[in-house]
Amino acid sequence: MKTVLITGIGGDIAQSIATILAESRPEFRLIGVDMNNRHAGHLFVDELFQVPAASSTEYTDRIKVLIKEYSIDIVIPTSEHELAAFHPLIDKMGDNCISVGSKLIDICIDKLKTINFIASLDISVPWTLKAEDATPKNFPCIFKSQKGSGSKNVFIIENQEDASFFANKFPDSIFQELLKPDNQEITCAVYRTKNGKIAVLQLLRELTGGLTSWAKVVSNNKVLQMCESVAAGMNLYGSINIQLRLTDKGPRIFEINPRFSSTVLMRHRIGFCDLLWAIDEAQGLEVDFPCIEVNQCMVRVQDAKKLSDYI
Repeated sequence: MKTVLITGIGGDIAQSIATILAESRPEFRLIGVDMNNRHAGHLFVDELFQVPAASSTEYTDRIKVLIKEYSIDIVIPTSEHELAAFHPLIDKMGDNCISVGSKLIDICIDKLKTINFIASLDISVPWTLKAEDATPKNFPCIFKSQKGSGSKNVFIIENQEDASFFANKFPDSIFQELLKPDNQEITCAVYRTKNGKIAVLQLLRELTGGLTSWAKVVSNNKVLQMCESVAAGMNLYGSINIQLRLTDKGPRIFEINPRFSSTVLMRHRIGFCDLLWAIDEAQGLEVDFPCIEVNQCMVRVQDAKKLSDYI
C-alpha cells in the first residue's frame, strides 16, 4: 500500500487531488497537511496533520519528520508557496515528489521570469514591467503579484494615478498588458512524459472568484503548437498549466502554473488524467494519452457537510 502526503489539504486543488486518488487508487493511504484545521480537509484524507506555514523555516523540518515517521512514498505539493518551500527537497526526493522540478518551479512561480523565458523561445508575450522599476504608459493594464497563485488578486489599472498608488503599496508586483477579449481565456493543461510525449488539453473557461467555474474543451492548432513549444523548450517532465488568451494577434500566454491547477478534477472527469499519469510514471509505468472529444463542458459544483456527523 502506497502512502501519499498531500500538502495544503484545506484548499480546492489538494481536495480535488485527494478525491481523484480516493476514487482511482483506493488502496492508497492519504495523509493531508495544512497550516490550520478549520476546513473540510479531514473529510478527504485518512489522517490530517497541522504544520507551520510554508513561509516558516520550520515547515520543511516538519514535512521531513512526517515523511520518515509515516513512511511516505509520494508527496504532492499543491501551491506555489509550498513548492517554493520544497525547493531544497524536490531534487533530493526525485520521483517521490510529484513536481516539475526545482528549475522550472523557480521560473514559473515568478511571473516576470516566466514571461522572459517564454520570450526566449521566440514566442510573442504581453509587455510586462516590474512595478518598482517603472510605471506603464498604456492603460488599462493588469496589476498582479510577481509571485502568487493563479488568477487571484489581479487588478485592472485605468490610469497613472492608480498605477503609482498600487506600485508604491505593492512594489513586489508587475504591470502587464491587458489582453482582450476577456471571454477568450483558455487554460491549457500540458503533460510531458519522461520520453517526451506531450498531451495538451485546451479549456475555454469562465472564472468566478479566481477559480474556473465553467469550462469547455476546445481545439486550436496555434494554441497546441505554442504549448508543445513551451513544453519542449522547458524540457518539461510532468504537468503544468498554461494560461493564455486568444487575441487579434493570436494566442498570447500571460502566465504558467508549475503545478496541478484548480481544473485537475474537471479534466480528470473527461479523461485527461495527468495526476494519475504522474504517479504512474513515478512508479516506473508507461502512460498512454486518450483522445478527448471537443465541446464537452464541465462546471464546478459546491457541497456542504455538517461536521458533527464526522467528529
